[in-house]
Amino acid sequence: MAPSPKKKKKDKTSVLAAGAVLWRHNAAHHGIEIAVIHRPRYDDWSLPKGKLDAGETPAVAAAREISEETGYTPRLGRHLIRVSYPLKDAKRKEVDYWSAEALHGEFVPNEECDQLLWLDVDKACKKVSYNLDRRVIKSFTKVAIDVTTLLIVRHASAGSREDFIGDDTQRPLDATGRAQAEALLLHFLAFGVTDVHSADRVRCTQTVAPIADELGSDIVIEPTLSEEAYQDDPAKARQRILELAKAPGTHLICSQGGVIPHLTEWLARRSGIPLPPAENEKASLWVLTLLDGYLITADYLASPMSGTALSTT
Repeated sequence: MAPSPKKKKKDKTSVLAAGAVLWRHNAAHHGIEIAVIHRPRYDDWSLPKGKLDAGETPAVAAAREISEETGYTPRLGRHLIRVSYPLKDAKRKEVDYWSAEALHGEFVPNEECDQLLWLDVDKACKKVSYNLDRRVIKSFTKVAIDVTTLLIVRHASAGSREDFIGDDTQRPLDATGRAQAEALLLHFLAFGVTDVHSADRVRCTQTVAPIADELGSDIVIEPTLSEEAYQDDPAKARQRILELAKAPGTHLICSQGGVIPHLTEWLARRSGIPLPPAENEKASLWVLTLLDGYLITADYLASPMSGTALSTT
């Protein structure tokens, strides 16, 4: 974890890419082993990574590239590091890396990658061709892998309260919000969401409906996580967050703008870590890594339709 918050911004002079330290359990390698790939085009050994497609965000690109290069379906976890290096045309390449567990799959040699080795951390560090990859692996080793991931998303665009006639709890997403909800689906899949929770607001449940449909699961309604309930009794909402943080899986929670900043700030204070810069806009996403109910890292992803902004602890 870096000593101070840093905000990632899109640089027009940079080529953006994303990748991961792809890992899996193996008792023979002190619990885990990580994947390194051989690229015939460069005759080098590296971590899986690749350039962002047009309109793609780094997290989605990381998951896609891992799948394409290694054949494994990943579950992204915490953001590890951004590395930068010069290119021949005076631009720079900026690569965001995540920790990613290999869920299932099988490697098949392809044009980009003709070999894949699963190695323990020490052997992987020796095998990769570049010191930058060794920095990424070192960042990966700083935090335990037996952690819980909480995704907290602010509901997508739903017009204004003043313009809606009727019970505000029933206010639905507007056209922009529906597009945001569909765009968020790829992020939820990239992080391997296992269960879906929502405040009891239509705009919240509609924001996470696409991933619930994809998983074939119900949306668990969380009455304590609405703005009104949080104002009345924040302790109940905090207790519920801790319950989820200590349960196995990757939990997705959709709530409102009057709740999310307060919850994330409370988690950060009790854990003694800073939060990165965050605008907490609609359809923005917090990726929280916790161990025994305490926050270890916090990554903020802007709305997928507003650019590639990424802020991390």
